[in-house]
Amino acid sequence: METLIFGGLLMGLAWTPFWLGGNRTPAWGIDGVYFPSLVFLYEAHLLLTGASHPVGVKRLAIPAALFALVVIWIFVQLSTLVPAALAHPIWAMAADALGQPIAGAISVNRGATHLALLRLLTAASVFWLSLQLCRHETRAQALLRFLSFVVAAYAAYGLILAALFSSAIPFFDAPDAGGFVRSTFVNRNNFATYAGLGLIVSVALTLELYRPEVSTALGMEANRLGRFIEATGRRSAATLGASFVTLVALLASGSRGAAMAISLALLVLFALAFSRQRSRAEAIEAIVFVAAALFASFAFFGEVFLGRVAASGLEDAKRLSVYRITLNSILDTPLFGYGFGTFADVFPMYRDQSISRLGVWEKAHDDYLEIFQGLGLVFGSALLAALSLIALKSFSGAIRRRRETTSGAVAAAASLLVGVHALVDFSMQIEAVALTYMAILGLGAAQAESSRRRVSD
Repeated sequence: METLIFGGLLMGLAWTPFWLGGNRTPAWGIDGVYFPSLVFLYEAHLLLTGASHPVGVKRLAIPAALFALVVIWIFVQLSTLVPAALAHPIWAMAADALGQPIAGAISVNRGATHLALLRLLTAASVFWLSLQLCRHETRAQALLRFLSFVVAAYAAYGLILAALFSSAIPFFDAPDAGGFVRSTFVNRNNFATYAGLGLIVSVALTLELYRPEVSTALGMEANRLGRFIEATGRRSAATLGASFVTLVALLASGSRGAAMAISLALLVLFALAFSRQRSRAEAIEAIVFVAAALFASFAFFGEVFLGRVAASGLEDAKRLSVYRITLNSILDTPLFGYGFGTFADVFPMYRDQSISRLGVWEKAHDDYLEIFQGLGLVFGSALLAALSLIALKSFSGAIRRRRETTSGAVAAAASLLVGVHALVDFSMQIEAVALTYMAILGLGAAQAESSRRRVSD
């Protein structure tokens, strides 16, 4: 049963990017039923068999408590039973305009908050499944390999669409991408984050495959190089190929923020790989070999990214104005927020002449500001702290463990990627990115402690 549920998790992660990156209400609904249903099946299986959770919730007691508080607070924001003094004034204004009483709430749009809560619980479901199922090292490795090839497949599909269909997405109505690679995603920046997650996984697996060759390739430098080349053809060709395709598609997306975030994430990944090698010289050789392949790919296929940087620079004045406006709205109600997921409803109330009147801003292009605006500073900080503590646990596991450190290193690097890119974009609000990251974070936390240590209930 666990194997079937694990297979269901893999299939769900493979499907999620297909429907425009999961960025449509029907896709949210499907995911919101599918992944929690897998959790229900898994918990029912444990209950019927009398088995314990491979990773007890007490191992993540503080993050779990913080997350529970956030969920409870969202229900409070949705409640129409809160005192009138706590309800947002927009409800009283609507009642006056309609000439009839309307039950108020803290959230300015209860429907949007309901949907945001569904998506949050869906992401939590993926994390919980990955955490429990990937305590077994074999499953953790299987999930990493699967994600590497799935992301590479979507990247290859994106390159084909860019070459043959000018990045139009067959069977789906999506805005023009201007010739940039975006695969099945509406927004090329969101695809770049998704591709970055796959690139981190592929590079980590490649370094892991080279490690045995490094430790046994003693003697002359020529012999070492020969062993590297032999390992490439014999064991690492598939993961290197996945890395290559994913990197080319990522660069062709032209996303500036994602490229810088991924560069930082890869540096962390290389640093973690360096720290767990017994010989510094051998570690440097493995890292240089992989880094050279990545640099060569950038040199040949990075003209799209470099061209966009040359044309647009690294700063967007419009976004800075949006950040300022959003920050002003946060300061107006720093404790209660406006309701989780209600940025599109709140922003027009504060929009000023610092940005053009044309166009609609549905996202702040900064996930942190949206979280604080929606949940308030206290519970927004609680949600971010819960994620940060789990990421730190994965990082600690990558440093301390002697075996199976790849999962922790990938989770730490992926956390840095999404954390940095969230400063300038909204990729974590895209289902494919959020669920893939949650799966990686879950396996990183699952493998943070030695397999010889009992961490079950």
